[in-house]
Amino acid sequence: MESFVEAMRCVEKTIEIVGKNIVLGLPLGLGKPNQLVNAFYEKAKQDPTINLRIITALSLEKPRPKNDTEARFMVPFVERIFGDYEELEYTSAIRKGTLPDNITVSEFYFKAGAMKDVTSAQRNYISSNYTFVSRDLILNGVNVLAQMVAKKELDGETKLSLSCNTDVTLDVIPLIQEQKAAGKKIVTIAQVHKDLPFMYNRAVVEPSFYDFVLENESYHTELFAPPNMSVPNPDYMAGLYASTLIKDNGTLQIGIGSLGDAIVYACKLRHEQPDCYQVITEKLNVDADLVETYGGLKPFEKGLYGSSEMFVNGFMHLIKSGIVKRKVYDDLEIQRLLNDEKISEKVSSDTLECLLNESVVSHQLTHSDFIYLQHWGIFSNQVEWLNGELKIGQTIISANLNSVESFSRVCELCLGDKLKHGIYMHGGFYLGPKDFYQALRDMSREESENICMSSVGHINQLDFNFPLLSAQRKHARFINTGMMVTLSGAVVSDGLEDGTVVSGVGGQYNFVSMAHSLPTARSILCVRSTRGSGKELKSNIMPHYGHITIPRHLRDIIVTEYGIADLRAKTDEEIGIALIQVADSRFQAELIDTLKKAGKLHKNYELPEAYRANYPEKLISILGEWRKKGLFPAFPLGSDFTSEEIALGKSLKDIKAIMSNPRSMVKAVIRSFVHKVDAEEAKPFLERLSLSHPDSTKDKILQHLLLLELEENGYLKPM
Repeated sequence: MESFVEAMRCVEKTIEIVGKNIVLGLPLGLGKPNQLVNAFYEKAKQDPTINLRIITALSLEKPRPKNDTEARFMVPFVERIFGDYEELEYTSAIRKGTLPDNITVSEFYFKAGAMKDVTSAQRNYISSNYTFVSRDLILNGVNVLAQMVAKKELDGETKLSLSCNTDVTLDVIPLIQEQKAAGKKIVTIAQVHKDLPFMYNRAVVEPSFYDFVLENESYHTELFAPPNMSVPNPDYMAGLYASTLIKDNGTLQIGIGSLGDAIVYACKLRHEQPDCYQVITEKLNVDADLVETYGGLKPFEKGLYGSSEMFVNGFMHLIKSGIVKRKVYDDLEIQRLLNDEKISEKVSSDTLECLLNESVVSHQLTHSDFIYLQHWGIFSNQVEWLNGELKIGQTIISANLNSVESFSRVCELCLGDKLKHGIYMHGGFYLGPKDFYQALRDMSREESENICMSSVGHINQLDFNFPLLSAQRKHARFINTGMMVTLSGAVVSDGLEDGTVVSGVGGQYNFVSMAHSLPTARSILCVRSTRGSGKELKSNIMPHYGHITIPRHLRDIIVTEYGIADLRAKTDEEIGIALIQVADSRFQAELIDTLKKAGKLHKNYELPEAYRANYPEKLISILGEWRKKGLFPAFPLGSDFTSEEIALGKSLKDIKAIMSNPRSMVKAVIRSFVHKVDAEEAKPFLERLSLSHPDSTKDKILQHLLLLELEENGYLKPM
């Protein structure tokens, strides 16, 4: 391992080893070593004889305003939240179309919609299941692997932590070692960041895990921390429905974004205010048998185990709420006995007796039995193995547990208090707001060791260890999002029928497939029933579509804001009916007619009355009643926005919607000019957007519309 202080010197030494044809592999999301990446970019930009190809995913960019009004709102916020975060130079070059000819960037996952109109990004996109990324990096000839890491002194030794990105690294390093053994020149580089949370377990590596380690105080710039976004009504409702399908003592996977936040909020409501939760869910179109079989409405008494490629901020809230607390153990026998409730996490004489009766350890304890029992916490750390016997203090006890006396003495003196090395959260990568990173940093080592960052090869599939992972992931609920669903049950999540990539497959296919392989698991794909507004309103439940992500034969559960459609093992007619029942009512007649014409629905079918009121007003009615009681806030997991910014953001969003409809805009403008609010109360809002003294007609109109919306949203009092 060689240490560097300057990124450019590290780049130059790398080129000396691998040559000028560089294939640079970078982690998804947060773990990119931006200063090092920018040095590679700058070196290739200066020297056209260098060919640099970057392969990565989710290249993070600070939010950028699209117009002057957005800039007034966003720029102060972005400066406050992202501070001196150093951006990746290649991202702006891609957007501007100024990427040098000798540099290409290929991603396997985009931020949703971020690269829809960027031709070079579309051309160079690599479609790959997350679990295949390590293989595909090797096939694309990666010869430089670089990552941001954390560093800490552990038990007197310097250790590195893969921290936010164990996902691909743990899978690809063994493949890189094979390539090196075959004679290929490959360099692995770690860049240390002092603020990156140090994660334990599989994330901990020796400094020699990497060829080069780069550390420079000036490189410790702000970590990228996307703020929580507000949760709209459709996501709150879908989150409520999905939460009824989560089984206590089970397993949970969720993703980032407002839907994930909504699910977390619904789970907390179910756990912390069960009476209130049950009253709310009584008003939903929920199949009681489905909920009883696969989910529940009561608090999470035994808790959940989190197993998710993305360890999102929501999981931290579930941990703090005592919902994510079910621990799993990397031993099949212990996990099996826990599942069968033959043992518990509390160690007692019954624990040892069960392990003996189940032949997990022998009655005549061997040294390996002793190591096993002590590792898992059945024996305390004070017990020693001495010449085939057990020693505790000055007391020697026979290791022959066939003896009633020996067994009794062992139970009296040697047992631990509870099982050790349990994990209640497995994640592949993490990304979230500032308070999420701070919560990770604030955890004690003992608390943090309950979380295990691992590889996608472990988390996203069962091949890692099928018997063990199947035992750990009981009652798994893999909850993801889709853009559209066809009436045959196929789901569109990553792209459009013209080939445009919206995001990426990521791990969605893996989790859907895994749900079909586990006997008690279900895949839940949440799809908003519509997209667009006004004349552009369209149904996301469609007769068919020219691109799919999840094929119809892997259909399972679809959730919209209007209900749950259980599609597993159903006929084509049953699938169509179930999806129409959770579609927006403005499109139901059209969908029914389409199915009848195709011969997929009986000509006499009529939609039951209970499903004919699927309109946005229904959601407003249900949620509005409880909002008056303080439930379903705009930001359920907290916000980096100030109260003033929340008010402005909501009002500006409403103004944008008004402006998309000329007739509504004219009416609103007229109303705004005859409407009066308290000038002193309005002052901070106007100053925040530099609208206190508008000097153009456009700004004057914006000022009046803003005051009108602030008043109508309850942030200002009318005069």
